Amino acid sequence: MRPGPENEAPPAAGRLYGVGVGPGDPDLVTLKAARLIAAARVIAYPTLAGAPSFARSIVADLIAPGAREIVMDLPMRAERAPAQAVYNEGATRIGAVLSGGGDVVCLCEGDPFFYGSFMYLHARLDPHFEVEVVPGVSSVMAAAARAGVPLAARNERMVVLPGPLPADVLSARIEDAEAVVVMKIGRHLPKIRAVIAELGLIDRAVYIERATLGGERICPLAEAPEPAPYFSMILLKKGGDPWL
Repeated sequence: MRPGPENEAPPAAGRLYGVGVGPGDPDLVTLKAARLIAAARVIAYPTLAGAPSFARSIVADLIAPGAREIVMDLPMRAERAPAQAVYNEGATRIGAVLSGGGDVVCLCEGDPFFYGSFMYLHARLDPHFEVEVVPGVSSVMAAAARAGVPLAARNERMVVLPGPLPADVLSARIEDAEAVVVMKIGRHLPKIRAVIAELGLIDRAVYIERATLGGERICPLAEAPEPAPYFSMILLKKGGDPWL
């Protein structure tokens, strides 16, 4: 007699892939990321305040017709609690697919573990499911390549700083490194530019906006627009010849 459903073993749990899709140029998506995305039956990704997903737009041509999409819409608010609630709900939806034996590919612009949203899902799901992180080309590497400037050599120290840091903290950390990347610029550009100018380094700083994308802009920091858009950064190097 054939055993009934109650005697059947549950399906093996699926695997979660956190896939970096690079800085924007689809040609910079890795072969492994492209293969996983094209084969995925379930795709997950965050959006911001209802806007289209930048990560999805990079790989839209790779997503199979009929693939299920789990969208996690993050509110544009400074408080952490609302966004954490969205990640909780997204992890629950993804976990349900994994528990049922399905794999999920979660898209993340740049690299999943470099200021990537995927790390919040990883923290929630890694203790319970098999998770694989697929690295991607970060915006820092892409910006350096587009500007034609090496980031660090030999024993030089490179530091990556978030723009919202207080001016005194930015100044101290810039002074303590040979090469500096400042991200998350936006409305903080006047403060950051003033700090760099006070350190006498304004002529050694370059501004990059929308690296690898249409509308890309590369110019000396002194000429950068205010406020800067979200996809922008500053590269600064003290030693050697000025970059621009």
